[in-house]
This record gives sequence, C-alpha cells and structure tokens, in this order.
Amino acid sequence: MIPHSRPFLDDEDYRGVLDVLKSGQLVQGEMVAAFEEAFCREMDLPGAITLSSSHAVAVSSGTAALHLTLLALGVGTGDEVIIPSYVCTALWHAVCYTGATPVLADIEGEAFNISVPDLLSRLSNNTKAIIVPHMFGQSADIEDLLKLDIPLIEDCAQSLGCNYRALPTGTFGAAAIFSFFATKVIATGEGGMVVSRDDHLIDKIRNMRDYDEKETLATRFNYKLTDLQAALGMSQLKKLPDFIARRQDIARHYDRVLRGADLPPPVKKHDRDHSYFRYVFLLDSTDRFLADMSRQGVSCRKPVFRPLHDYLGLTGFEVTNLIWRRAVSVPIYPGLTDEEVETVASLLSNTLNRHRYNEE
Repeated sequence: MIPHSRPFLDDEDYRGVLDVLKSGQLVQGEMVAAFEEAFCREMDLPGAITLSSSHAVAVSSGTAALHLTLLALGVGTGDEVIIPSYVCTALWHAVCYTGATPVLADIEGEAFNISVPDLLSRLSNNTKAIIVPHMFGQSADIEDLLKLDIPLIEDCAQSLGCNYRALPTGTFGAAAIFSFFATKVIATGEGGMVVSRDDHLIDKIRNMRDYDEKETLATRFNYKLTDLQAALGMSQLKKLPDFIARRQDIARHYDRVLRGADLPPPVKKHDRDHSYFRYVFLLDSTDRFLADMSRQGVSCRKPVFRPLHDYLGLTGFEVTNLIWRRAVSVPIYPGLTDEEVETVASLLSNTLNRHRYNEE
C-alpha cells in the first residue's frame, strides 16, 4: 500500500538526532534556540544571536502555538474568533481553550480557503481575532483582511515555504503559527512554532511556554519543544526548498493525468505559489473512488475529515458542504519514489478513465 502521507527522513536527520542523544541535553536547550533563529531566517524575519530576542518561539505543537498566540493577544471569555468551517478541529479546540467563542465562516470554491466576503459578514463588536489557514499549500486571500483593525493570525501549518505576492506566508498578520507534525511540510514528530515581528507579543508567548523558575505564579503551560525535536527540525529545514520542488514536480505529473481524464487540476492562483501540501481535486462519487484506489494499493483520502459546522449541526456553509462532499486527496510528498509516483499516476489515470466519478 502506498500511504497517503509519509515523512521523509535521511541520514542527516538521523545524525542530528543522534548528536543530541550523545550530548545528554534532551529537553529544551541550545538546539531549540538555534532552530528558532534558523526559522526566523527562513521566514525573512529579523533574527537574533540570543534566544531572548528571537522573533520565533518553538513549542510542542501547532495547537499549542495557536493557544499561546490567542492568549498573548488577550483573547478570552466573551470574545469571538473567526475561523473557517473547512479545517481540522485543532483551531476550534485552541479557541475554546481560551474561553472565547469560535465563529465559523464558509470557504471559497477555488483554493478552498476562507471566504473573505463571508468572513466579513460575520464580524461583530466581539470579534477579537481572525485565524486564516492557508489550505493545502496555497495562500488565502488576506489583503482585505489586513485593512481591518482586528489581529490576523496566519495558520501556516500547510503553507511553509509558500509565497503570497513574493512574500512568505506567515509574514503578513499579527502572528503566524506552524506545525511540524510527522506528515507536515517539515517534521519533528510533534512540534510547532509562533513567529511575529511584535517583540512584546513574542515575549508574552515565550513567558507562557514553560512554568518553572518564574518570579510570579501566573498561569503558564508546559508547551516546550525538546532539543531532540529541534535537531530534526534544523535538518529538515535545510531541505525545505527541495521538499517544495519535489511536491511541485509530482503535482505536474498528476496535472497531466487529470487533464487526460477531462478533469480540472487544482487551481493555482497567479499571484502566489502552490507547494502542494495536498493535491486536492473534485469528484462526485468520492467514496467509490477512494475504495477503488485502495483496492489497487494506493491510499487516498478526503483532505478534511469533517467540517466544524457539521459537528455542531449548523446549517448554511454551502461551499464548504460542496467541497467536503466532492474533494479527494492523493499521495504527494517528498518521500514518494519515482516508481511510486508513476504507479500512482498510472492507477489514477486508469481509474478515472475507467469509471465515471463525475456525472455532471
């Protein structure tokens, strides 16, 4: 079975982790600080020599990054935070951790990112922040949102290495969060990062990241990254351009397959990159397609398990409902061998051309 997702690990990754094991410094230490500084440079943010003045804070997960960012922005009980319905549940949980209320917005139907017009219609006097994920490796339309007097948090869990109008995603809002889960763009197993140009915000987040040896007894968290994970992150970060290039190369193979089956490939907007964290296209009979590919040894999936409004029994969200029903994702990651890419492409072509998954 060719899995839907798989991390890419090489000898450099193994050596980096082994060096930390040999050092005996396993928990948060100098390697975490070095990873933060390297990430700043990758994001074109002003880095620093010392840990205390870095513009990035490494934490234990993307969810932890989002939780701390919301708290640092002063989000709490009585506030509202706008998020898309078509997203993983981590955003919902992070908002709820603060005591605030998540307000769901619909998505647009091209790149499957949050719909700016729908989002604007959901603003209220209680809106304290907006979380905008850049879904599947392509930036959301955030230009109009930056004009609002409301903090914008970019969720770059799927868009590390992408640009919007020649600038990296994660450099537009009040802050940005990243995830380094095992199958994300770069992997540390579990892990996350917050980046921001706001020194005061970063200082707050760093202060809340761990609780020990503090002068006050304010509420803090055990959200530290370890040096073991940071060593893996450092090694993976060096390969980021190659990772993105490999995903884009695989996507070109799949584009040809879809066009041969008279299906449109994923939309790539002209003013931004697409890193193809997921290769997502639309069919009518998704369950049958997923079952057919699985029987042939290729694991494909729906890219979002279930939209948030469906969990809550809310109505509306017409575009989200449509995309959830029709979207499928096929394997695309740097660890796919050339032979595996050809296998997936061949089976995808044969399966799409043999059966009618679109009745329209």
